[in-house]
Amino acid sequence: MEFSDKIKDKLSLLPSVPGVYIMRSAEGEVIYVGKAISLKNRVRQYFQSSKGHSPKVVAMVSHIADFETIEVTSENEALSLESNLIKQYKPKYNILLKDDKHFPYVRVDLRRDFPRVEVVRRIKSDGATYLGPFPSEGSLREQMNIVREHFPLRHCKKDIEKAIAKRERPCLMYQVGKCCAPCTGNVSREEYHGYVRQIMAFLNGKTGEVVEELKVKMLKASDELDFEQAALCRDRIAALKGLSERQTAISAKPYDADVFAAACLDERFIVYALFVRTGKIIGSAHYDMEGKGDDEAEVVRSFLLQLYSGDGAKPPREILLKDELERTDEISEWLSQRFGRKTDVHTPKRGEKRAVTELAYNNAVKLLEKERELVRREYERDEGALNRLADILGLTDPPRRMECFDNSHLMGTNTVSSMVVFLDGKPVKQEYRRFRIRVEAHGDDLLAMQEVLSRRFSKTEGEMPELVIIDGGRTQLEVAVRVLSELNLKNIKAIGLAEEHELIYLPERNEPVILPRDSAELQLVERIRDEAHRFAISYHRSVRNRNMLYSKLDDVEGVGEKRKRALFDRFITIDAIKNASPDELADIPGMNITAANAVYSYFHNHEDEDGK
Repeated sequence: MEFSDKIKDKLSLLPSVPGVYIMRSAEGEVIYVGKAISLKNRVRQYFQSSKGHSPKVVAMVSHIADFETIEVTSENEALSLESNLIKQYKPKYNILLKDDKHFPYVRVDLRRDFPRVEVVRRIKSDGATYLGPFPSEGSLREQMNIVREHFPLRHCKKDIEKAIAKRERPCLMYQVGKCCAPCTGNVSREEYHGYVRQIMAFLNGKTGEVVEELKVKMLKASDELDFEQAALCRDRIAALKGLSERQTAISAKPYDADVFAAACLDERFIVYALFVRTGKIIGSAHYDMEGKGDDEAEVVRSFLLQLYSGDGAKPPREILLKDELERTDEISEWLSQRFGRKTDVHTPKRGEKRAVTELAYNNAVKLLEKERELVRREYERDEGALNRLADILGLTDPPRRMECFDNSHLMGTNTVSSMVVFLDGKPVKQEYRRFRIRVEAHGDDLLAMQEVLSRRFSKTEGEMPELVIIDGGRTQLEVAVRVLSELNLKNIKAIGLAEEHELIYLPERNEPVILPRDSAELQLVERIRDEAHRFAISYHRSVRNRNMLYSKLDDVEGVGEKRKRALFDRFITIDAIKNASPDELADIPGMNITAANAVYSYFHNHEDEDGK
C-alpha cells in the first residue's frame, strides 16, 4: 500500500517518547486514537507490511490520510489522554462503550447541621460526601425507599434555621412518622447525624453494623417502656435483614470489588459486570461494546478506560478481570492517581475471586445466548412468518405492507369499517383509517365492504399493499377481488380469513387453506385481523354513543345535524348543554338566539314536566 510523501516525512520525524497518536481520514475525521510507550515504534508499525495485522487494522490503515501525535512525559499521562480523546471523538475504529451512562451516587453534605440524603448522577468538588457508585438504579431505589420509610430524615429543601426562627409547624411527613422535624428545633444535631451515620453505613453495605446498633437501641427503648420507639427499631431491623437476604453472598470475607468479563457471540461484544460490596453481590450490569475483530482482553481494556473516565463511575479498591490483560499495572496506576487511592486491577487464578470472575463470564454467555434466541423468535414471528406466508399464498416476495378491513354495526345501524396497516409484520397505527359507511347497508357486510374497498383503492397515491386481508369467507373475498379488478389493481393479492375455524380463502382455490393453530404465519394473520376487529368496534361504539346523544335534540325545533354537531363539539356532554345559558348557547358558530332559546326551553320545560 502506497502512502503520501507527507505521511512518510512525518514517520521519519517521530520521537521515541510516550504519547498519543490520532489517525485522520481524508475528510479530517478522527478515525482512531491510540497510546504508545514509544511513538516512533508504535505508529510505524501501522504503515509497514500488513502481515500480522487484523482485518480491522488493515481497513483502518487504508483510510488514514494524515496523523498527528501528542507527546507526554509518562505512560500514565498517555493512558489518561487516550481515554479523554476517545471519549471526545468517539473514533470509528476504536472499541467504544455504547452504554455511556453515569451511575447514581448518594450525596450527603455532613458540614450541614441537618443534611438531606439525595441521589445525584455526577460528583462535584463541593465538599460533600458521595457514596457509590451504585451499579443498579433499581437496587438503589429499593434502598432509598427503605431509608425514607425507616429513617426519619427530612425530605424538604426548606431553610431549617428560618423555619425554627418562624416557629413553623412540621409538615405531614412528621405526622406520619417519616421525618423527625428538625424544623421545629426539637432535634439536636447529634441525634440527626446519628441517623445519617446509620444510613451511610447501610448504603455502604454494612447492614450488619446497623442492625446491631438498632438492636441495642430497641432493647434500651423496651427497658424504658418506650414501646413505640422499640417497634420502630424492630421494623427497621426487619427491613434491613430482608434486603440483606436478597443479596447474594459469595464470600465470608468482606471485600469490595468490581468484576468484569467479556464475551462475544455472532460478532456482538458485551462486558458483564458484577458489583461486590462487603463480600456480597449487590448488583449487575452489562455493556455493549462497538468494535469488530478485537479479542476479549482488548475489549475489556478499552471498556475500563471509558467506564472510569470523566465524572462517571468511581472504582473500589479492587477490580477483578476474567481475562488476563497486558500491563494491568499501568491501568492500576492510572486509576490510583485519578481517584487518589490505590486501586488494584488483576486476574485472580484460583479461589473465591476466580470463581466470581467465572460467574460473570457465564452470565455474559447466557445473556448473549438468550438475546440471540429472542432475536430468532422475533424473526420467526415476523419476517420468517412473512416469508412462509408468501410461499403459502403464491407470492414472489414477502408482503411488506398488509392491510386488513373489517365492518361493525348493531342490528344494521351505524355501520362503520376499519382499515389497519402492518409493515414488516408490525402495526403502524398512524396509518390506520376508519370509514363511516355512506350507503344504506342495513347490516349488509358485502355492501359495506364494497364501499370501503372502493373508497380506499380509488385513490392510488401513497404506498399500496402487497396483501389485503378481508375479515370473512369466500363471499366477502369475492367482493374484494371484484373491486380490485374493476380498479385495475390485480397485482394486489387479496385473501379472506373466516373467524370461526380460522380458514384462509384464496381466489384461485376452491378449498380453504388450513394452517396449524400454532404456526407463526397463522398467528400473524390473526393478529392483523384481530386488530382490525378491535379498531372497527371502538369506532362503532363512539359513533353509536354520539348518535344516541344527538337523538336527544331531535325534537328541538330549529336544531339540525350541523347545529347538533356544533353543540357537542363545544359542550361534549348533554348535561353541559342542559346547564348552559341561552347566551352561551347562542355564542356557538351556527347557532342564533332563537335556536338557543329553543334548546334552553326544551331542557327546562322537560325538567318542569318531570317535576310534576
